[in-house]
Amino acid sequence: MTKLKERFFTALFAVNAVFSVLAVLMICLFLFANALPTMSKIGFVEFIFGFEWFPSEDLFGIFAMIIGSLYVTALAIFIGVPLGVLSAIYLSCFCHKRLKKFIMPCVELLGAIPSVVYGFFGLVVIVPTLSSLYGGISGKGVLAASLVLAIMILPTIILLSKAAIDALPKSYYEGALALGASKERSVFFALVPAAKSGILASVILGVGRAIGEAMAVIMVAGNQAQIPHGLMDGVRTLTTNIVLEMGYATDLHREVLIASAAVLFVFILIINASFNAIKKETK
Repeated sequence: MTKLKERFFTALFAVNAVFSVLAVLMICLFLFANALPTMSKIGFVEFIFGFEWFPSEDLFGIFAMIIGSLYVTALAIFIGVPLGVLSAIYLSCFCHKRLKKFIMPCVELLGAIPSVVYGFFGLVVIVPTLSSLYGGISGKGVLAASLVLAIMILPTIILLSKAAIDALPKSYYEGALALGASKERSVFFALVPAAKSGILASVILGVGRAIGEAMAVIMVAGNQAQIPHGLMDGVRTLTTNIVLEMGYATDLHREVLIASAAVLFVFILIINASFNAIKKETK
């Protein structure tokens, strides 16, 4: 009976794993089967490196949106990763147990808030604040979108980084203390380096959420198909462009949006591969 149960659950887990792989393959097949013929119609160079986006005139250049996605994601990671990792270290190593019982549900709730609520928060709080700080300009732009995304990725980074630190053997910390290191040095020079694999995994997931977010960014980014030259300039990312125009797009316009999704998919794969390479080098 025990062997039968083991075989059943082994088969069940195998089926789930195969289903996950098939789902990824089907998405890849759908995206690239539609994207490659479209790119051949427009021209790969004109599509990827073109600056003009005017669907009514059959001008489909997404370079400005690629740069916009890079700017917004990079700034969100620059803001969110240090805050998230330091918060995880505090909750795991320095926070009082009574205070932790209050903070942890708040962090978990932060991860359950819908994207559109983050967008409303950015529109009502962050955008007017930036507008008043920068002399009454719109406030919608790269900085507002990055701040919203930085807040959105915090729960992912905090919870996973904290779990990675908590999973370490206590001997790492106790050994550092026994050698004469202070509590702070024991944490930052013994625990954190040992948990770097889990911390990098949290950063990878945070990047994935930041670059794939659309609803919140639409509400605060300004949605201008141009290369931003400053933090307060309006920007349009690949995800927001797809969401804004897919509802009424037809024929070639619709095919181009699917091709944009394929570019975004490749973009995320490259970022994940880069982080995984860094992760392997740091082991």
